[in-house]
Formats: sequence, structure tokens, C-alpha cells
Amino acid sequence: MDARDIIKRPVITERSTDLMAEKKYTFEVDVRANKTQVKDAVTEIFGVEVDKVNIMNYKGKFKRMGKFGGYTNKRRKAIVKLTADSKEIEFFEA
Repeated sequence: MDARDIIKRPVITERSTDLMAEKKYTFEVDVRANKTQVKDAVTEIFGVEVDKVNIMNYKGKFKRMGKFGGYTNKRRKAIVKLTADSKEIEFFEA
């Protein structure tokens, strides 16, 4: 898998922006990716050194549309902690 296939998008929430002060960044990743692949992908895309990766799985929620019901897609979220001497990742450019 390519690095851009593993990292889908950054997760921008109030909590994730608070974690950025601690050099922790949150990404939505491919459901088949493991911690080593996520670490290598972040290093390749952003050019930073990764210290630690935590991964969380989310089940799909049941949703109804009229009389029809189904499940949303399952997701996987990774919180990546950078090393102390690593540079910051800039999501927003002025």
C-alpha cells in the first residue's frame, strides 16, 4: 500500500486540536493498516519522526432511510505522537 492510501485524512475536532499542543496528531487511516504502516506513512508524507502510535476502531452505526436500514462504514482512527525534537505538522497554512 502507498502512504497516501494508508492516511486518509486528518481528524480536526476540538479535542484533536488540544492534543496538537502535546505533539499528538489524529488521522483517519485505512481499516487494514497496522501501527508500523501508519508510522512509516506519517514519516514519509510529513517528514517527521514518530515516537508512538495508538489506534482505535469504530464500528458502523445503524441508520435508517425510510423503511430501509443499513450500517455506515466502519472507521479506524490513529493518534500519532511525535518525538520531542521533531518539527510540527502544519494542517492550516495562513
